[in-house]
Amino acid sequence: MRCNSGLSRCHAGFVPGLLGILTWAACADPAIAPGGFEVAEASIPELQAALEEGRTTSARLVDHYTARIAAYDHAGPALNTIIRLNPQAREQAAALDAERAGGLVRGPLHGIPVLMKDNYDVAGMPTTGSSLALAGHMPPDDAFQVARLLDAGAVILGKTNLHELAAGITTISSLGGQTRNPYDPSRNPGGSSGGTGAAVAASFSAIGWGTDTCGSIRIPASVHNLFGLRPTKGLSSIDGILPLAHSQDTGGPLARTVADLAIALDATVGMDVADDATVILAGREPPDFLAALDPSALDGARVGVLEDWVTEGGSAGSVTSVIRDALEEMETSGATVIDVTIPDLDGLLANTGLIDFDFKFDLIEYLAAGTDAPVASLGEIIQAGLHHEALDRTFRRRNARDEREGSELDEVRDRRRVLTAAVVDLMDREDLDALAYPTMRHETALIGAAPTGATCFLSAHTGLPALTMPAGFTESGLPVGLELLGRPLDDHRLVAFAFAFETASPKRRPPLRTPPLERGVAPAPVTIAIVPPADDGLTASLALDLPTATLSYEITFSGTAPADVYGAVLRRLGDDPTEGAGADSAADPQNGMVVLRLAGPGEATAAGSASLSTRLLHDFLNGDLELLLSTSGGFDHRALTARD
Repeated sequence: MRCNSGLSRCHAGFVPGLLGILTWAACADPAIAPGGFEVAEASIPELQAALEEGRTTSARLVDHYTARIAAYDHAGPALNTIIRLNPQAREQAAALDAERAGGLVRGPLHGIPVLMKDNYDVAGMPTTGSSLALAGHMPPDDAFQVARLLDAGAVILGKTNLHELAAGITTISSLGGQTRNPYDPSRNPGGSSGGTGAAVAASFSAIGWGTDTCGSIRIPASVHNLFGLRPTKGLSSIDGILPLAHSQDTGGPLARTVADLAIALDATVGMDVADDATVILAGREPPDFLAALDPSALDGARVGVLEDWVTEGGSAGSVTSVIRDALEEMETSGATVIDVTIPDLDGLLANTGLIDFDFKFDLIEYLAAGTDAPVASLGEIIQAGLHHEALDRTFRRRNARDEREGSELDEVRDRRRVLTAAVVDLMDREDLDALAYPTMRHETALIGAAPTGATCFLSAHTGLPALTMPAGFTESGLPVGLELLGRPLDDHRLVAFAFAFETASPKRRPPLRTPPLERGVAPAPVTIAIVPPADDGLTASLALDLPTATLSYEITFSGTAPADVYGAVLRRLGDDPTEGAGADSAADPQNGMVVLRLAGPGEATAAGSASLSTRLLHDFLNGDLELLLSTSGGFDHRALTARD
């Protein structure tokens, strides 16, 4: 098999097992699957090649992606990522197909379906911020980045759910409800661009756009095994984006590969007279991200690891081990990695945020600039009760501010300058090209629990660019994101570093809960064979439904009296603790254990179903589980394998 770094769909960390029956496990041409065209995990260059060669059309791509949305957004794992689909998407795609047939291809995004977070203005579609209060709000025109995408030939497939008005990091809203993480639907999808992150991870589009005021591109990228850049403030225009805080808002893509990220950035960065922050590009050419991709970019680079944010113990330990492994791989690619500290970092970060100062007033200005907005202010939203209760305390606190300007704001701005100077001074003293740390120091939280461990403030409160990239997975099977922070307008270098890391150590692994479709629908449950066959007084059948992670089973001990049946369990295979070692060797406590009870004492017949955790799902597909039968006659071990 062939792994083409950054563009393939190889599954790092998997070994042959049940996964071999899935079409997406092969590292062949990922745009073509047995039985027809396959969009799952296909990159923009791969989609473009298929379009150029006539293997598909843009209109069919729209159909493929909408079929995946139908199968997995409200059915199966029920990810709930999409607020609304664009009713004009197929018409847009057909028009672009006609252009292609006539010899006009606008560029690498020509005919490629994309998703926009529902705080980007798209003419003809409501911009709601996922708030019931703005459900019918129609913007007057396209946001700057949307207009650039349309000029580049992208198809706007639809709009994604976000944490209401982008005011949080769990992606819950009054209009869209709760979005779920495709790697574990019981877990948080990050936010506020969690709808975009989950949708791109599940291949509901080729790529998607989010916004980042503190960590709302990087956090969803981290928990969805994606790449996401918070650009230098002013590198991309925020005109036409429903604001959280103009002073900190940025917008940009979340992508499955660095090449896709670069293509998307090249199409959307640049000066805009409607956004004063973009004046930083006056007199200079915007960076060329695609041209910056260099597989040897890490060779000679100096990376400083913020030691305070890479802690070994407690709940952060599982994330830290993944981060440390990724940093070692960077060293293998030629980087020099050193631990560094910023004295009193927590103190420097304290009281440096501007969202509470800006939100109320920026929202009023945005709504006044539109036409016939259903509400005029945050206060009206609160008074009408048209917001999710999870946002109530935050909204009321921010609405209580009487004025934006004043001595308090001046003090915050001064603190931001001190913070930025401390970061730049460290990078200068240590001659660093980037700082490194986990985007989230803990695994993504269960839905309903408060997420902890975010490091988003450092980039957002200094204006320095930061890129999150896949670092690997915890033992629980959850993605971990490594963040690199760079100097002003060094965005292209961060993207180059990510490309070099992706090339040498690809970490992208698609969620098992959203497999490729079969004839346009979710695949049937996988039948699991028992080895040796259950033909000796035992009848057993197991089937695994991937989208719901549900194991169904029927077990009958037909040749054993009920009183002699002790049980049937699934057991994780463990290493022999004495193999190649002394008699005092001990087994790894995480291996060789019972993980799921199927039948108990006296149950000669048992049937039912069980929901599998993310780790158990991986164990099944990796071939790491066995069926263990216990009777008065002893233990009977049966291997589990896929039935072709």
